[in-house]
Amino acid sequence: MQADEVKALLEKAIADSQVMVEGEGCDFRLTIISDQFEAMRPVQRQQMIYAHLNPFITSGAIHAVTMVALTTAERARQLDNQD
Repeated sequence: MQADEVKALLEKAIADSQVMVEGEGCDFRLTIISDQFEAMRPVQRQQMIYAHLNPFITSGAIHAVTMVALTTAERARQLDNQD
């Protein structure tokens, strides 16, 4: 599976999301930004994302995933702190 395929899959599955994917082959690092994560604990956010990736993990198309799931406001604070 390619990074652009993972990006398209998650952006379609999680409405109004912004997905950044690094990596290639079967090892990906994801940053997913969506206000759908509001009021969700980190583990709930991961479960939501894994629900869409599990068929590809099971098939072996994706082997390893590292992810960060943020709301729009959390991402803005993160970027502000980098300055």
